[in-house]
Amino acid sequence: MNSYSEKIHIRNVRKVFGKGAKQVVALDDVNLDIPENKFTTIVGPSGCGKSTLLYMLAGFEKPTGGEMYLNGKPIDRPAPDRGFVFQDFALFPWRTVLGNVTFGLTSNGYSKRDARERAMQYITMVNLAGFEHAYPHTLSGGMKQRVAIARALAYDPEVLLMDEPFGALDAQTRKYMQKELVNIWSELNKTVVFVTHSVIEAVHLADIIVVMTARPGKVKGIVTADIPRPRESTGNEFLALRKKVLDLLEEEVRKEIKMDNL
Repeated sequence: MNSYSEKIHIRNVRKVFGKGAKQVVALDDVNLDIPENKFTTIVGPSGCGKSTLLYMLAGFEKPTGGEMYLNGKPIDRPAPDRGFVFQDFALFPWRTVLGNVTFGLTSNGYSKRDARERAMQYITMVNLAGFEHAYPHTLSGGMKQRVAIARALAYDPEVLLMDEPFGALDAQTRKYMQKELVNIWSELNKTVVFVTHSVIEAVHLADIIVVMTARPGKVKGIVTADIPRPRESTGNEFLALRKKVLDLLEEEVRKEIKMDNL
């Protein structure tokens, strides 16, 4: 299964929720190869199964049909080779920044000393050195999400899965976090799969943009973002790429609105 530089292979994947009259087909016949060490974003209409696909890649959900592979091996459960960043931060409020980042490490056999050293490396990387003893309720939304990113990276996963991680942030903080994430990705050279509703965010971040159809979700098209970084959202190349993605999405958004009105 490991052809070219592809890291993840998704073959004929289908996901169905419920039974009988209440059955909902979230994804149907999804086929996708995700390249190694590249930044891939997934966009599509609301309800098209973007997050469901990501949860299956994480091993949190199982496909109803089809197969998913990482490095040629079936994905059938969560594992440390995949880090996950949720939209809602998902931090333990009773643990400090350091405590949140070390939690998974100590639970998986790291000594307290090694876990602390490793956690501080990533806390520093996300520019939170000096806040390691702070509790989540004292942090801004952007800082909380940086803690979540540090926690996911502390395992040194091969793949970083991100489910609309900046969706709850204000525009200014979101732009800052996008820049920081690109810097971290460039330094660590990870394979990133990032779900977003924002076409601008997808074009700003990605090497590869996967456009999904309306439900049941499948791959509508793949756009290669081969413009240099850093990217300015007012540049001609950026605007042309954004239009290409929007053109693919337009028909699917109309379908989604029509389904919602039935």
